Amino acid sequence: MTTYRERLTAPVSWWIAALGFAVVWGWVFLVATTWAIAIVVTVALAAAGLYAVWRYGSVLISAGPDGLRVGHAFVGPVHIGGATSLDRAAYRTRLGTGADARAYLVTRPYLDHGVVVTIDDPTDPAPYWLVSSRHPDAFAAALGPGGAAPHPAANDTNGDASRGHQA
Repeated sequence: MTTYRERLTAPVSWWIAALGFAVVWGWVFLVATTWAIAIVVTVALAAAGLYAVWRYGSVLISAGPDGLRVGHAFVGPVHIGGATSLDRAAYRTRLGTGADARAYLVTRPYLDHGVVVTIDDPTDPAPYWLVSSRHPDAFAAALGPGGAAPHPAANDTNGDASRGHQA
């Protein structure tokens, strides 16, 4: 089992949106009150928004000989049944119609690829973990056997079926 480490960080657009939210509310308060109050509101909302984006987008994934850690959750190597990387279409299916309500999910809306890790622990109610990843093939390879999902055709850029063809 090789070592893999990844931090899921929020995209730049989320940081800009948090700042934009603070500026808009600062402007509203500037129109309705004084400069001092508007500046305090803008700074407070910017700090709160940036903190929220940082906390949500700061998930650490690590896989190695000692097991799998996703955020604060941990599973030992003896309970990892296998890992499979998922392309966009398979990942969306696992999040939707192909989902198991008992699964442990660590997904992020700004990532459309991931890894499904089968859990071989009879005492654990979760049959698998579904984890978002920017590099699902490397993540699955670090967890050992299970293999990577077949990749879509080279001309398919987003995992969806081509126009005129059904998946």
